[in-house]
Amino acid sequence: MSVATLSPDVQAKLRRIRVDEYHRMIEAGILGEDEHVQLIDGLLVAMSPQGRPHSFVIQELSGLLMRALPDSFKVLVQLPLTLGDDSEPEPDLAVVEAREAASRTRHPTHALLVIELAGESLRFDRASKGALYSRAGIPEYWIVNLADSTIEVYRKPDAGGYRETLRFSRGQVATSSRVPELRVDVSVLFPEP
Repeated sequence: MSVATLSPDVQAKLRRIRVDEYHRMIEAGILGEDEHVQLIDGLLVAMSPQGRPHSFVIQELSGLLMRALPDSFKVLVQLPLTLGDDSEPEPDLAVVEAREAASRTRHPTHALLVIELAGESLRFDRASKGALYSRAGIPEYWIVNLADSTIEVYRKPDAGGYRETLRFSRGQVATSSRVPELRVDVSVLFPEP
């Protein structure tokens, strides 16, 4: 059952948790460090297991990003971003300024680019995560749509979502407005069968 299917009076009674409570749950062993959950809008959300197509694309994209970016940036691979006091998603990839990633005591709180790979999670990544990243002011959000072999690029965030959407398919090159060094040939991620 999803939260959206609950009656409004039940939704109003949900006890949402904050990032500091989430961290205490991990420290106390209530949640294992390797447990596959993330905190989204105060709710613990299970993460889908990865199949080989998902792993392949992460491998290719992380390599492209690491080769393309200067040392002033870091690539986070499936690591937490603390976005406000009630959300700590673990995007598949995020590009952050090196100084944001330098702390040993806190997770980065901003990214220039966030990339999610979506199969079964496509609807959630478009709606819930898209809204979260937009509200957090993430300037660019990509969804690598594994089912359609495309990259969806979302730009120009505001409180209501992203105002610009682009879609790139095989034979096209996706580029980033925030990370100009990044150029992704979609055919490399989705070679012909």
